[in-house]
Amino acid sequence: MIALKSPSEIAALREAGRVVANALAAVRAHAAVGVSLLELDRIAATVIADAGAVPSFLHYQPRSARTPYPAVICASINDAVVHGIPTDYRLADGDLVSIDAGAHLDGWCGDSAISFTVGTPRPADLALIAATDRALAAGIAAARPGARIGDVADAIGTVARLEGYGIMADHGGHGVGRAMHEDPSVPNEGRPGRGIALEPGLVIAIEPMLIASGRDDYRTDRDGWTLRTRDGSRAAHAEHTIAVTASGPLILTAA
Repeated sequence: MIALKSPSEIAALREAGRVVANALAAVRAHAAVGVSLLELDRIAATVIADAGAVPSFLHYQPRSARTPYPAVICASINDAVVHGIPTDYRLADGDLVSIDAGAHLDGWCGDSAISFTVGTPRPADLALIAATDRALAAGIAAARPGARIGDVADAIGTVARLEGYGIMADHGGHGVGRAMHEDPSVPNEGRPGRGIALEPGLVIAIEPMLIASGRDDYRTDRDGWTLRTRDGSRAAHAEHTIAVTASGPLILTAA
């Protein structure tokens, strides 16, 4: 069931989104060669707690997961696409880092992700990240009243495929509200003019996950959470929670 949000509820979601944006900014500012993923997790936890919010990922356990998620952020490195668990791994020169974070504030959720490099970047990684950000921007721009979910999916997929990148199979965005994952699903590839109509008050997370090799398949690590490209190629992930409004899309997880 899709629940449209009122203007006051969207304002509350914006405050939750601001907490997530601040947490991601703090993580990115601290990330450097030699810094551990657990350090980054602690930084995000501190920002979220100081804002009076609670982390949405910590102890989250969907039906598909064998165990609850054990951390505040997802930290996915190089060939890890999403859901990487922070460990004592220390960032190395040239690593491609994807950080996903969520927080609940006053019962409302924000969800966002960024990708970046540390140390000396590989040009191919910078191109992949830039394409992922462009795919996100295209999906957001398509999220207007009267459009359909398929228009958002087509906008994302068109950017990825034209630039030769793969799109992680069976994963995409989702509705956001009181829960982190609500209806509807938001695919990263689809046919324009198909799917539910976008109405003012719809709040969704749009999140392209692109793979450098052009392939779409992935594998799951033994931890039951980390999803990696099957061929070992690098991946990038970008996400914003947005609201559809009468005047167009409103990004709720901007800094």
